[in-house]
Amino acid sequence: MQISDFLRLEWLQFRRAAYFQKGLIVKIFLAFIVLYFSATALLLGVGVFFIAKKTVPDVDPLVTVNNVLILWIVADVLLRYFFQQLPVLNVKPLMSLPVSRHRVVRFVLLKSLISFFNILPLLIYIPFAVVLVFQDYNPFQVLAWFVGILSISLSINFANFLVNKNNKYLLALLSLFFLAGTLNYFGIFDAAAIAGIGFNALYDQPFWVTLPLILLFFLYRANWNLLFKGFYLDDKVAQKVTLAGGSNFTWLQRFGPVAPFLENDIKLIRRNVRPKQVLLASFMFLFYGLFFYTQDSYSELPAILVFASIFITGGFLMTFGQQVPSWDSQYYKLLMSQNIPYRQYLNAKWMLMVFGVVVSFVLSLPYLYFGWDIYAMIAAGALFNIGLNSFITLIGGALNRTPIVLNEKAKAFANTNGFNPTQLLIGLPKVILPMLLFYLPYKLISFNVGLICVAGAGALGLVFRAQFLTLIEKIYTKGKYKTVAAFDQES
Repeated sequence: MQISDFLRLEWLQFRRAAYFQKGLIVKIFLAFIVLYFSATALLLGVGVFFIAKKTVPDVDPLVTVNNVLILWIVADVLLRYFFQQLPVLNVKPLMSLPVSRHRVVRFVLLKSLISFFNILPLLIYIPFAVVLVFQDYNPFQVLAWFVGILSISLSINFANFLVNKNNKYLLALLSLFFLAGTLNYFGIFDAAAIAGIGFNALYDQPFWVTLPLILLFFLYRANWNLLFKGFYLDDKVAQKVTLAGGSNFTWLQRFGPVAPFLENDIKLIRRNVRPKQVLLASFMFLFYGLFFYTQDSYSELPAILVFASIFITGGFLMTFGQQVPSWDSQYYKLLMSQNIPYRQYLNAKWMLMVFGVVVSFVLSLPYLYFGWDIYAMIAAGALFNIGLNSFITLIGGALNRTPIVLNEKAKAFANTNGFNPTQLLIGLPKVILPMLLFYLPYKLISFNVGLICVAGAGALGLVFRAQFLTLIEKIYTKGKYKTVAAFDQES
């Protein structure tokens, strides 16, 4: 079986899939996004040399780029982990055929290279390397630098494969980042400076290119061994038996009729991969303010700071809440067949989102370092999230009828059927409304009045909580059977 046969099977699988003719508008939209970022990468690749030369005129532009290249590497690692879709190949039918396991594994690994995350660096590195040659840099040394940087980029691709397949590699990567960050913070060594020396060495002494190539080969073989070991029919067919552990959630009984729903959601988050990923992503939202509060340019744009403050405490609300009721898609039909009020179901989801906002607000205490005005913004944003954004998120969730596989990690663009323009429009007030509520009183009266308006809107939402839940209940009830039918379909 040749590579061409694998490609033909991939094409047939794609063309015969149920989603092939669905979501044409979404596919066009994503194509425009890809074209936009591709064009931006090309322009960056051509212009970064001249930008570096103008920004730091006394330093060689290549040295300037190499000194900050580590930032791109770290960003690439994070973006790949959260967004890169790993290659999938249905190997069960191939296991009973006379097909070499070596070829199947090789195809899967080569398939992982055909990714936008691997093409994007090429659109930057190739133009930049061409500019270097035209600027009278040594072509052979430029080639060595290019091969070394490209090897690092492809190494990240295979490292991401390992991290997603084995938690040991994930822990090792997190430990490496934590160690480097800690040593850098205490001034023991400058990780960025050391990385810059290494990247500069790829050009100054081309023989160092062997190190990235060895790293690439090592990670490729590690992926090969990982996939090859599991390429057995018994391993794929056998069901893993694990001992279920019980948890005592009797303390939830104080919440009354919604307690069973809260207990179910907490267990769902604890036991499944996808909710855990959402929980981790919501935790990352806590660091959102560091990008804005540390920049002097934003100090004169307080409305933008309000925007950041909304996200600091709204991470769980926006990541978990917008997927209601998709979290329960695997047993939604059973849930809706029970004699339970829809109001209790929605109230439990709302309470869970409120709990997430409160926990985020408590964890945001270190932002007091930036002053009471900043923390007052975060407090006003938290109240707005509880009083209004929670209900807006539930309304948007009523339009989300895409089932979720709980024990499968999500990747960006993995399921474009979940994109809903109406849901996007409903979500816009979550960030635009608090900025408007703050900005107008801020310009007309004062900063504090602007914050009071944002917090007051959230408090007003809590006052009319019962009315909001009644309205949302009607929306969910009206689309109940459409949601059941959507969840019951297989992709």
